[in-house]
Amino acid sequence: LEFHVAQGTSGIVVAGSTGESATVTEDELRELLLRARQVLGKRATLIANAGTSSTAETVERARRISALDVDALLIASPAYVKPTQEGLFQHFAAVAKASRIPVLLYNVPGRTSVDILPATVARLARVPGIVGIKEAVGEAGRVRELVSVCGPDFRVLSGDDLTAREAIGCGAVGVISVTANVAPRAMSDMVAAALRGDRAGATQIDQRLVALHRNLFVESNPIPVKWAVSRMGLIGESLRLPLTPLSPEYHTIVSESMFAAGISAT
Repeated sequence: LEFHVAQGTSGIVVAGSTGESATVTEDELRELLLRARQVLGKRATLIANAGTSSTAETVERARRISALDVDALLIASPAYVKPTQEGLFQHFAAVAKASRIPVLLYNVPGRTSVDILPATVARLARVPGIVGIKEAVGEAGRVRELVSVCGPDFRVLSGDDLTAREAIGCGAVGVISVTANVAPRAMSDMVAAALRGDRAGATQIDQRLVALHRNLFVESNPIPVKWAVSRMGLIGESLRLPLTPLSPEYHTIVSESMFAAGISAT
């Protein structure tokens, strides 16, 4: 956390996909959030990933977590269940009603097998407490549509590093990033340049990161990123099953991507 703050990261998501959310118990999540706030103070926004595949369980989790000193909840659409758009609307609306703090939707069809369509997001944008979305479809056109239909007060965040720069050009206000766990300063600088309209500057930084954006997904996230951060000496190499360590055949390609981004690794 100190590494992130020193490198310009403005917000931290605890126990997201990169934090192995599927294998973190609720008691562990609570301890992680308490410790994160203790370390961060108010130097960065603290967001808790709190979604599950059950509306009732997510509602209860939202009630408990929102009583902590956390700034917002990140709630992904229910995985595996494949609800209808109406089911998605009712799910998120119920969570927002239960939460004491703002809620960010999280659309990641590649993991959940369901897409929160723009028309549904527009409905949800009118629900009290729902303030934005992490959009991980990876299409800048989707961001442009969301900005158009949801209005200026609804915050659209990119959830895809490879298209984040373009997404900001289409109205996104930032990115919740995997790459930033390895190259936080570069990602922070790229986002800042894009937000102030410095296309050339943002593009120049992003071009150094493209290989890293891609190769942090040579195996399922968070396998490659945790290997990369372990090579930086920031964490150990352990993962919880069913996740397993990065296959040796990918060590070189991830290392080379880090080098191209200006990141030292052992």
